[in-house]
Amino acid sequence: MKTLNISNASKSFGERTLFTDVTFTINEGDRIGLLGLNGTGKTTLLDGIVNNSDLNTIDVEKPKDYKISYLKQQPDLDEDSSVIDAVFNGSGEKFQLIRQYENSLTEFNANSTDQKIQNEFFKLQEKMNAAEAWQMESDVKSILNKLGITELDKKISELSGGQQRRVALAQTLISEADLLILDEPTNHLDYEAIDWLQTYLSKYKGSVLFVTHDRYFLNEVATRIFEIENRNVTEYDGNYEKYLQQKATNEEVYASEQHHKTQLYKQELNWMRAGVKARGTKQQARKDRFNDLKDDLQNKPDVQKEMSIDIAQQRLGNDVFDIKDANLKFDKHVILNNFSYLVSRGDRIGITGSNGSGKTTFLNTIAQQIPLDSGEIKTGQTVRLGYYTQHTRDMDPDKRVIRYLESIGQGVKNNDGSHMSASQMLDTFKFDHQMQGAFIRELSGGEKRRLYLLAILMNQPNVLLLDEPTNNLDIETLTILENYLESFKGTVLAVSHDRYFLDKVAAKLLIFEGQGQIEESYDSYSAYLQKATELKQAKHHEVKAQKHEEVKEKAEQKTEPKKKLTYAEQMEFDKLEPKIEKLDDEMAQLKQELNDSSNDYEKLMDFQRELDEKTAESDKLMDRWEYLGQFI
Repeated sequence: MKTLNISNASKSFGERTLFTDVTFTINEGDRIGLLGLNGTGKTTLLDGIVNNSDLNTIDVEKPKDYKISYLKQQPDLDEDSSVIDAVFNGSGEKFQLIRQYENSLTEFNANSTDQKIQNEFFKLQEKMNAAEAWQMESDVKSILNKLGITELDKKISELSGGQQRRVALAQTLISEADLLILDEPTNHLDYEAIDWLQTYLSKYKGSVLFVTHDRYFLNEVATRIFEIENRNVTEYDGNYEKYLQQKATNEEVYASEQHHKTQLYKQELNWMRAGVKARGTKQQARKDRFNDLKDDLQNKPDVQKEMSIDIAQQRLGNDVFDIKDANLKFDKHVILNNFSYLVSRGDRIGITGSNGSGKTTFLNTIAQQIPLDSGEIKTGQTVRLGYYTQHTRDMDPDKRVIRYLESIGQGVKNNDGSHMSASQMLDTFKFDHQMQGAFIRELSGGEKRRLYLLAILMNQPNVLLLDEPTNNLDIETLTILENYLESFKGTVLAVSHDRYFLDKVAAKLLIFEGQGQIEESYDSYSAYLQKATELKQAKHHEVKAQKHEEVKEKAEQKTEPKKKLTYAEQMEFDKLEPKIEKLDDEMAQLKQELNDSSNDYEKLMDFQRELDEKTAESDKLMDRWEYLGQFI
């Protein structure tokens, strides 16, 4: 069994210490979710495991052939290379051979009559046969397809940021590493890709260490949880749900212990102040105990202040956005097609759908940043808009944190009418006095996003547009934001693929299906996805049944088969149909379990996973049945 042992890991920036003396072991087969507030050093720790020199101190013990593959938050891809070259950028012989073959295939398709190109192509085909590289190529193309990457000859520079991250993810997954390190792997993935990745990582033969904001994903994939807190790493066994249970228990025990110590300390303090005369050995022991208690209480971990959002908002009328006959098109992509919709006060609208279908563009049109081709959007007179975009805006890296926030406002009123200064707001959002004086460029990416969210809320909006708010925000901040939105009296439109977030926040959904097709649903996001999956499977079985009948009819019409089955093939063919029917019965039973509301989430996911496996097995048997059937 291959293991990675990390010890004595520490990192400081000037007077700021992220973590110190961190020690842990990653065993083969572990799937470890790394948690922590933005700025506690999650990405720094991941970087340090890969490049030990990034940390002040670290001791690493691992086998010589131990291989790590790392997905960074910001992909480092050669912009001049093609997608296929970037994906097969490994040093392995098979990777190099497949890359050469794919490039040769592109040349052959473009000029198949060129004798030199022909010879090179057929030569590489023979090498692929000899190296048995076809399966690897097939697996890689399957991964790329699942991640929505189909144009393999496209230049990296021509891809969007989200597409580049998916290419980088594919590059990481195909590396056959002993340890995959993934920093926010679900960013820029739609639900189907997230669901596929979840299954892929659960079955991965090596180990996985990952940072994610997606709590459903974390709950399904993680077998252990590491949390960076108080400059150290605490380990928890199990998934996210078990982590929450253990965390709550630990907090209760710790609070009880500290209360007992505090009470004992007060008693000893009174005794010390009494000035007992002629202290002997017993008195000296009691004095030593007093000093030990004093040191223990002084050196206890910092008590984390509760982050909260209690900002008063401006009054909002009934009219928010009235969209009439809106049309918008970019190149060949239709975003809105005669779209009419009324957004009212108090609406909680989740906006989701496939990548590239126009969700962000829709928010930009509402915010009047992109004009419509035709139609109109009327904005209510009382609307005070707060737009949380995917990229931080107007954030000067050379400005200090406190000055940046004060440039937006000197403070805000809370719901109870009290006033909070910019410094107090920062303190509430986990920016201590040292960080308030820091330059924005010194903040982590997550800390910048948290500061950006605070800046938007400081303007006291009554309508919030949130574009992928779960990207790069830590789980604690997300939970606080979700709780704030539950009591928010204004209107919320949120673009997201995060099931947990949408289930908690959205009362209805707008699903962008592409080419101007927009569906409205009042289901929760999870319920909508389940219905969509069942519909897709029903269509799949309908097509399969149709093919089944066509092959059967074709087999019955054949009078002179060009080839007879061997005895073994005939025996195999006779057994296939009963197997397929048995699988169909089992899949029907699993669908009933999925529709049973008494089953908990964990059971439902197990049933869904089993259904996917049986569907794949049925498809494989069906293909074999069709092939053999043509020779009967």
